[in-house]
Amino acid sequence: MASFSPTVQLTLGFVLGALVGLLANKAGALNRSGSWAAALVGALIFGLGGLSWAALLLTFFISSSALSRVFPRRKAALSDKFAKGARRDYAQVLANGGLGALLAVIHALLPGQPWPFIAYAGAIATVNADTWATELGVLSPFSARLISTGKVVEQGTSGGITLLGYLASTAGAGLIGLEAGMLADGSIFLLAGIVVLGGLSGATFDSILGATLQAIYFCPACRKETERHPLHGCGNKTSHRRGWRWLSNDWVNFISSAVGALVTVLIGAVLS
Repeated sequence: MASFSPTVQLTLGFVLGALVGLLANKAGALNRSGSWAAALVGALIFGLGGLSWAALLLTFFISSSALSRVFPRRKAALSDKFAKGARRDYAQVLANGGLGALLAVIHALLPGQPWPFIAYAGAIATVNADTWATELGVLSPFSARLISTGKVVEQGTSGGITLLGYLASTAGAGLIGLEAGMLADGSIFLLAGIVVLGGLSGATFDSILGATLQAIYFCPACRKETERHPLHGCGNKTSHRRGWRWLSNDWVNFISSAVGALVTVLIGAVLS
């Protein structure tokens, strides 16, 4: 894609992003607003970043969408705890890919600078690690514990962690790290290790926010905590229980991806 003019490359990026969004909508991974957001994010990342940037985004999207469909019956009982279902909307797409799109713009404005791609890889590693931890961690046969206090909590509770979840998180970050190492110049395993550390840092920060500051609500009918507001899955109104009202799961994901990107760049700067 680098051989095309900027206008043609950006147009091609939008076409590719729109195609991915359409296919994801047909497959049930994105709703209509999510498809449009995917087209915008894809246009910037595919069009301004190029094939290496697009590859990381597609790896995250395909793997996370596939994992969301693993063991659906076992996950169904926990679905009411999460703010949204497996069918992603525009806010979820922007929360997971918005920072990457911004970094693609910076990459285009600062050609030759390596740090935007390193930051981008850290951001994608974070959201992939977090998604893998969520999708596989809830299947753990052992109780989850709140990362802030160690208190035993129900599976799927925001900020709850398990060994299986952390292993899944490491694997999710590792996949992106290894791919980034193969796509970038320099030592494959050095960059892969840097990205994994950054991704795990971001995913851990996500859990900390989920356990402390993220907005959590309570359904009086089901007597359960949930991220859903104003209505629970049962149809009853939920009331605010803890956390900052504005700090939804989407904001938590976006902020955590920024932390993962920052940590990755800092580690890279120290080791370079």
